[in-house]
Amino acid sequence: MAVFAVIFALVLAFASPAHAQDTRLPVSASFSILSDIVKAVGGDRVDVITLVGPDQDTHTYEPTPADVAKLSGTKLFFVNGLGFEGWLPRLMKSSHYPGELVTVTKGLKARTMVDDGKTVTDPHMFQDPERVKTMADNIAAALSKADPAGANYYADRARNYRGALDDLIVWANKQLAPIAPARRVVLTSHDAFGYLGQRFGIKFLAPEGVSTESEASAKDVANLIRVIRRTGIKAVFMENISNPRLVQRIAHDAKVTVDGKLYSDALSKNPEATTYLQLFQYNIRALAAAMKDNR
Repeated sequence: MAVFAVIFALVLAFASPAHAQDTRLPVSASFSILSDIVKAVGGDRVDVITLVGPDQDTHTYEPTPADVAKLSGTKLFFVNGLGFEGWLPRLMKSSHYPGELVTVTKGLKARTMVDDGKTVTDPHMFQDPERVKTMADNIAAALSKADPAGANYYADRARNYRGALDDLIVWANKQLAPIAPARRVVLTSHDAFGYLGQRFGIKFLAPEGVSTESEASAKDVANLIRVIRRTGIKAVFMENISNPRLVQRIAHDAKVTVDGKLYSDALSKNPEATTYLQLFQYNIRALAAAMKDNR
């Protein structure tokens, strides 16, 4: 783990009360990455339930009666919004959720992208740590409203988390600095890394669109293969939430090797990316190593 992540963990440990509250604020989060950010801000004052867990795909998730039951016992339900949780309207209707729905991307400007010939909103803001800073502030504000006695506690933890994200951005830029802009090109499964690419000057190519539910056309796949052959792209990745077969097929036909996986819409069950900070460090290291081999 990078030094700044260790420092952040120590800061949060000292910022936490000596023992957890007898009664924590029960909250829920739609998917694992967001759940981790809520835990980072909420600390010992919250009990977080996660609907879509590590290595699971939020795009294709289908709520179950058990999920409705878990959700009903929470005071706040944190979601990404921007269409990321396509199942959210159905869940809200079926659960009659009595708590407050908190959209953590509120107030942030979303990027748009072309998906299947249409201009759509890219919901994957959490791939940009600069935007995650605002998401953390939105989480702290919602927790403070629900638990006024903990307002200073939440504000302190959000401020510490913002500092860790600032360190993360500085570190990432240093990792990527040796790589010329022309070599910053990557192929991955679905179009989940647009915000990361925008922040750090990386061009991501993907056969699938903004959602893993979309299917790549034969024409799109053929075009990607031609681009790889023409440009000499070597940085080719699968994702932890996606079926690897399509990327493996493209890599085979383009005569390149798959470098491994990136963590896109979910944390990992293994130790590589169990927090958002770890996920981002892992991805940047993997990308920097692979892009150095691009022609």
